[in-house]
Amino acid sequence: MSTPQQTLPQGIDAASLDAVERAAQRRIRQRHALVIGLRILVLVVVLGGWELAARHKWIDPFFFSMPSLIFEQIVDWFVNGTSQGPLLTQVWVTLEETGLGFIIGSIGGVFCGVVLGRNKLLSDVFSLYIKIANSIPRVVLGSVFVIALGLGMASKVALAVVMVFFVVFANAFQGVREADRYMIANAQILGASRRQVTTSVVIPSALSWILASLHVSFGFALVGAVVGEFLGSRQGIGLLISTAQGAFNASGVFAAMIVLAVVALSTDYLLSSLEKRLLKWRPSAF
Repeated sequence: MSTPQQTLPQGIDAASLDAVERAAQRRIRQRHALVIGLRILVLVVVLGGWELAARHKWIDPFFFSMPSLIFEQIVDWFVNGTSQGPLLTQVWVTLEETGLGFIIGSIGGVFCGVVLGRNKLLSDVFSLYIKIANSIPRVVLGSVFVIALGLGMASKVALAVVMVFFVVFANAFQGVREADRYMIANAQILGASRRQVTTSVVIPSALSWILASLHVSFGFALVGAVVGEFLGSRQGIGLLISTAQGAFNASGVFAAMIVLAVVALSTDYLLSSLEKRLLKWRPSAF
C-alpha cells in the first residue's frame, strides 16, 4: 500500500521555494541595515547640528552647552569622580532606589489590581478613592515624603512606589476584567475553585497587560527616584543634576540626563527580554 506524498503546487519546486526564502531573508537584512543606518544618520545630524550651532554662536553654549563639552564632562566624572563621589556610586544609588520602588510598586499594583478585578464589591467601594488618589499629582508628594521620611533612601523609594503603583494597578485591573469569560466558565464547570481560576486562568490571561505596563512603570520609578533626589538627598543622579543646575553647568545637566537615558534603555532591554521569555506563546508582530 503506497503512502500519499505531499506535493507542491503546480509550477513551484523546492529550488524556487529556497530562492524565494533567500530573497525574503535578504530583504529583511537590507531593511534592518537601512533602519540602523538611518538611526545613525539622524544622530549624526542632530549632534553635528547642535555642535555647529553652538560653535558659531547660533545658540548660546552657556545655556545649551555642546556635545563635545558634554562628552568631556562624562569622561571627567568617570576619571575624577563627581562632587558627591564616584559616578558609578551615584548611578548605583539611583538605580537601587528605582529598583526597590519598581518592585514594591509593581507587586502592590498587581495584587490590588487582581483582587479588585475579581471582586466587584471591593471594586465598587474603593474605585472612588482610587480615582481621587490617582488625580493627585504624585510628584508633589515628593516634598511630603522628604519631610516625613528624611533625606535617605526611604523617601525616594516611597515616591517611586507611588509613581509605579497606579500604572501597574490600572493595567492589571483591566487585564483581569478582559479575561476570557468562556475559559473562566469552563474552568468552573471542571470543578476549579475560585483561587485556581484566578491563578490558572485569570492571571495568565492578564500577563500581557501587566508586562506591557512594566516598560512604562520603570520609567516612572526612575522619575520618582530622581525627583526625590532633586528635592533633597545626599547622593544620586538627581542630586548631581541639582548641583550642576546650581552651578549653571549646562554640560553637567545634559551629561546626567544622558547617564539616566543609558540606564533606562538598558533596563528596558532587560524587561523586553523577560517579556519575550514569559510570552513565548504570543505570535511575533510583523
